[in-house]
Amino acid sequence: MPRDITRLHHVGHVVGDITQAIALYRRLGFHVPPPSVPALAPREGAAPEPFGAAKTHADFSRGFVELVTPVKPGSTAGLPPDTQIVPLQVPVEKLPLVLSRIETTSAQLNEWRERFEGLHILMFSSPDIDGAADRLKAAGVGHGGVNTVGRPVETPHGVRTEPIRYLEIDGTPEGRVGVVADPDPEFQHTRHLDHPNGAQDLVEAVLCVPDEQLPLVRERYERYLGRPLSAEDPVTLLTRSDLPDLLPGEVPPALPALVACTFAVPDIGRVRALLAESGLPVRDTARGEPFVPADAALGAALIFRGI
Repeated sequence: MPRDITRLHHVGHVVGDITQAIALYRRLGFHVPPPSVPALAPREGAAPEPFGAAKTHADFSRGFVELVTPVKPGSTAGLPPDTQIVPLQVPVEKLPLVLSRIETTSAQLNEWRERFEGLHILMFSSPDIDGAADRLKAAGVGHGGVNTVGRPVETPHGVRTEPIRYLEIDGTPEGRVGVVADPDPEFQHTRHLDHPNGAQDLVEAVLCVPDEQLPLVRERYERYLGRPLSAEDPVTLLTRSDLPDLLPGEVPPALPALVACTFAVPDIGRVRALLAESGLPVRDTARGEPFVPADAALGAALIFRGI
């Protein structure tokens, strides 16, 4: 039976200072463009004001890592000077609903950031998101249905809107977990993939849970994926007791927590040399893969795996 969830689409790194986060990821060898923040008129006739969250991505051919920080309504304080303001057009009759959703999202981001700075968003990729939605529902996994949003994208023919279809799973204490439709090949050429560290893909998220909860969390993720978890799957589950065996020296900030993610690179030696030049601390996982510990990477251990 074909799999309707195949890999990771993206993880979201929630930070307090996006300027600092961009600088960190650039030191790690990722190409990270300036952030963007949406702007919306709070009432009819008013000038657009920044709101919600400022975001940027380190893109790969099939996914990305997102850096995101909540923004105070009407303010760009703390954002880099090259932040792109993106005005949104919303019909007057839909403005209260949109503003309400924005406030909810901002409040959630603030809650996550106050809980700890780090990974709070885990989204899987699906070649058949409608089929995945039906299967999840049949398996008793609650979700809000498939939604569609538009993302403005620069193309050789001007700015176009890339449709993004996704669903969010209900009741996930580790953060926002969901499924996104596979990227549209028409927009793949717009991604900046030439990272100095050679990173080509996001291949793993590591979720740490209390020892006694591991069986329940495993069963939950097996229902999400529609199959028994294996070493080849894009999410690794482990307990607080097991965490030091995989990531020496790491201590989870809270439980459950997404404590790490892994990037696929063709040349580990190149990555080690770049990290040494950057002055960032580096340890090795139990598998011999270099990683930058969470206390030096804004709350998320960042692992590099050779391919």
